[in-house]
Amino acid sequence: MKFKRILASVLAGAMVLSFAGCSSSSNGDTSDTADTGDTADTSSEGETFIIGGMGPLTGDAASYGTSVQNGAQIAIDEINAAGGAAGYTLELVFEDDENDEEKAVNAYNLVMDQGANAILGAVTSGCCIAMIEEAQADGILTVTPSGSAQDCTKYPNNFRICFTDPLQGETMAEYISEQGYSKIAIIYDVGNDYSKGINDAFVAKAEELGMEIVADESFNTGDVDFKSQLTKIKSSGADCLFLPIYYTEVGYISEQAATVGVSLPYFGCDGWDGVIDQLQGDTTNIEGATFLTPFVATSQDPKVQAFVETYQEQYGETPDQFAADAYDGVYAIKAAIEQTGGDISNEALIGAMTEIEVDGLTGHMTFDENGEPEKEALVATIENGQYVAQ
Repeated sequence: MKFKRILASVLAGAMVLSFAGCSSSSNGDTSDTADTGDTADTSSEGETFIIGGMGPLTGDAASYGTSVQNGAQIAIDEINAAGGAAGYTLELVFEDDENDEEKAVNAYNLVMDQGANAILGAVTSGCCIAMIEEAQADGILTVTPSGSAQDCTKYPNNFRICFTDPLQGETMAEYISEQGYSKIAIIYDVGNDYSKGINDAFVAKAEELGMEIVADESFNTGDVDFKSQLTKIKSSGADCLFLPIYYTEVGYISEQAATVGVSLPYFGCDGWDGVIDQLQGDTTNIEGATFLTPFVATSQDPKVQAFVETYQEQYGETPDQFAADAYDGVYAIKAAIEQTGGDISNEALIGAMTEIEVDGLTGHMTFDENGEPEKEALVATIENGQYVAQ
């Protein structure tokens, strides 16, 4: 089932533009362009455009960052094999932020030191929000593949590929209501911007639709014992369980729910991607669970199947939505480079983002002045150890 994207409003900050951040290996000092407003030299044959990325490559969220790095590299390899972008050869430099906000800022500075011309990242919402404060001061284009908190696109140089947290919460409330459920139990991470943002939007929309939130249970990031929350839910009269959380905790909850006698239909959001691997393929306890996602690897779309085949050949795994988001993010940056005719100044690239169209793995998309994509979402169900598009 598909949902048409409804764009949420965000506060637009004043644009701060600079032209630092161009690759020293290819472009040199562009301060003259910044001072005079003249168009940069678009002759780019043989030059390199560096995409700086950051995300968790270690720690509990490592699956996300690894997928983003891999998906981005596949896109870059394809683009370079086809002749590059307006004469530029693309290169990815990627740093581990361990899903830590301070380390995300450090990772940003590291890729800037390596001459990044644009940023693909950060991967998680908290890290993205921390990182874009630095990126806003530098004026560099940022495209987060999966930072879904509203504030990930708070400045005019920020764009995203994924869906916002409020949109996910509202959309899943509508979907669950359409399925006939009316008494909802929730478990969310009170210390996580992503989880709390989705929960808040979901609760507001559910109440608007006449559904009753019979249990709204929280936990703190890092918790692994959910029996107390599940015990309360067992006696709440809930007819379904909504989990706006990351895949790691979904795995713990689904296993512990079985031990305390909670057997409810599960619903979730895009942070679920990776739960099958977390459960080592044993999805007995979450068979039939449904979650919002922009990408399903079992799709018969030829572009998706070609990507899946390449990803499996290179990395020995099936790609998830984070890999697809990153792939599309690189192609968005490529489209911006080509839209400017090879002018890779910050101002030109940022301006081009609202003029491009990308026919990506996660859908056909354009971007508005608030940095938000217009595209459709999918709902996937877990069936026999696979994600299946509905």
